[in-house]
Amino acid sequence: MAGLKPNTPQPTALTLHQGARMLDIAFDDGSAFSLPCEYLRVYSPSAEVRGHGAGPGVLQTGKREVNIVAIEPVGNYAVKLVFDDGHDSGLYSWDWLFELGRDQTTLWQDYLDKLTAHGASRDQSSNASRDRLDNASRAPQRHD
Repeated sequence: MAGLKPNTPQPTALTLHQGARMLDIAFDDGSAFSLPCEYLRVYSPSAEVRGHGAGPGVLQTGKREVNIVAIEPVGNYAVKLVFDDGHDSGLYSWDWLFELGRDQTTLWQDYLDKLTAHGASRDQSSNASRDRLDNASRAPQRHD
């Protein structure tokens, strides 16, 4: 069994390029993908990102500069990616990595559209400024 689904191609190579913040993955069906660390982080399969149960996931913002610091094998079906922002709770099955590669263009555009719809940014400093403005607008007003 290659992953959680019996017909998923098996990875033959995973190569992390930390300087470029990219993970290259080659599969035994001949397909190969270069996946940015940011993309892998915002599409983490963890419950923290995807949501618990039927609930909505949490939009990941400010992850443009995120990097992978470790890749840990999990059995014969997945890897755990450890990111430099402390996130390490998602198990990336071969199925999920293959889907992320195959559907990268569509999924990335979906992510960018969600950021725009929420007035959020890929940059951490932009989100911090927006959060400060949001908090200031919610501050109680003093009337003398």
